[in-house]
Formats: sequence, structure tokens, C-alpha cells
Amino acid sequence: MELDVRHLKALCAIADLGSLHKAARALGMTQPSLSTQLRRIEDTLGGRLFTRERTGCRPTPLGLSVVCRARPLVAEMTALVADSMAAAAGTQLRLGSTSARLAADWLRRLRDRVPGTETGLHVDVSANALLAMVADGRLDVAFVHEVEGCPLRPAGGLERHVLVEREPQFVALSADHPAAARPVVDLADLGDERWMVDPAADGEWDGLRRVLAAAGVTPRVVHGDYLTAASLVGVGEVVTICRPTSRPRPDTVIRPLRGDPLAVSLFTAVRVGTYDSAMTAVHADLRSAYDHATRRTRDAPADRERRPG
Repeated sequence: MELDVRHLKALCAIADLGSLHKAARALGMTQPSLSTQLRRIEDTLGGRLFTRERTGCRPTPLGLSVVCRARPLVAEMTALVADSMAAAAGTQLRLGSTSARLAADWLRRLRDRVPGTETGLHVDVSANALLAMVADGRLDVAFVHEVEGCPLRPAGGLERHVLVEREPQFVALSADHPAAARPVVDLADLGDERWMVDPAADGEWDGLRRVLAAAGVTPRVVHGDYLTAASLVGVGEVVTICRPTSRPRPDTVIRPLRGDPLAVSLFTAVRVGTYDSAMTAVHADLRSAYDHATRRTRDAPADRERRPG
């Protein structure tokens, strides 16, 4: 027997639901049929994929390995079908963004304005990766940021449309950090801190290292994603650069840096010749989402005079 996507989808359903009965219902088939299909899959692969227990089905080590490799294949095939149907109907819009929080509001505004449009969103911390996806046609538009002094490497055939020419970057500190009581923070006052930077964020480490060196600071660096950074900032383990539109958690504060030493440019990128009236509206929706985010932060006492953009 040759395996196909239907078989992989069945394996994922069994693993997700933990029951042959529930998986069969979700797949629109009978439990005996699914059980027979599972035995044939196991015969083809040469080993047990699930063990039956009183509490349901649990994947064996082999089953876990197979399901882990099957998930992205099933997801890609599902996306392929959805994208193809949307493209055939002429109602597909594929977005990319380096800002997950702002992208969520952008996506909502797009769907409210054009309810029938099938809108997909791809978030990636790497701006260069998103620009490459626009260049080769996997995305229609990408919203990215470029760190000042660290230009991105876009592929040819792209044009950019600036949203914010220069957005100063702020710093996130724990709420009990000594500098948290100040309305504006000097980089030199953070010389003993450990800075957390995501190495996949294009230009961010190079830009931060440059401004810290100019302030006479030799930083101690921790590499990791910014979701982890938010937790470590809250307990005082690290400090990190953040966007002025970021919303602090109860255990953190966000402060501007004196002199705005570090900044980014925000822009959308599309393929040359595709910036039509519809894409103009997409850019306008992003502008509205950004303005909404700044309004939510501009009245914070520490940021009253530091309105981004």
C-alpha cells in the first residue's frame, strides 16, 4: 500500500484526539474502517504506531516520529488546496509580517473591509525571509522593519512603501529595575545588564551592538526568541530592545532611550507593478492598525512626549 495525504491526515487525527472513535467521527468515516486503515498503514511502515489503552490511543515512539513528520505535510497540503481555491476565485491575499501583534489588527481590518477575501498571514522574525517570499510569489505583500544602519538584502523586483521613516526603539525592563523609575533611560546606565536578542531578527544584534559601543558599553548577550525574553525581563534576568507600541506586562515597564540612538524604518514591500488600488487600501489598513497601536500607548506617562512615528 502506498501512503497518501489521507493516511497522514488520519494519523494526525488519531494522535490529536487520542481515540479511534473520535478520529473516525472527525474524518467522516466509521471506526472499523479507520481501524482497518490504521492496520494497513502500520503494515506498510513495519511497526505499531499507536497503543490502545483504557484512556484511548497513545502514539508509540515510531508513531510519534511519523506524526511529527506528517503534520507539516498535511498543513502544507491543506494550505495548498485553500490557496488554490482562493486564487481560482480571485479573492486571495497573502500577507507577511515581522510584527505579530500589529499584524493581528491589520488582518482584522482587512477582513472587515473585504469580508469575502481569503486572507492568509505568515509571521516571521526575519525580514529578509519575508522579502524573499514576496519576490518569489509566495506572499503578495510583507510588512517589515529595517534597523537603522543595517540595511536589509531584498531580492530584485521589489518596491517598498514606507509606513514610518524612523521609529525610535525603546527598552523593556523589569518593573523593579532601578532605571524603571526614570521617564527616559540612558544606555550607559544599563552597562551591567544582560541583553537578550533574537539572532534571527535581521540587523537587530548588529544595530544594538553599534549603539552600545557608542555609549561605551560592552554588552553581555543572551540569544533567544522575544517571547522568552518577555518572561526573563519580568524577573529581572535580562533587558531587551522593544517597539514603542509594545504593551508592557504587569511585571515590566517600557522606557524610551535618551537621544533615540536606535531606530527602525517600517515599510511594506510588494513586487514591482502590483501596487494597485487594492494594495493601496491594504497599506491604508496597516496605517490604521499602526495608528491605533500608537494611540493606545501615547498617553502612558513615561511615553507622553515620545509618540512613535
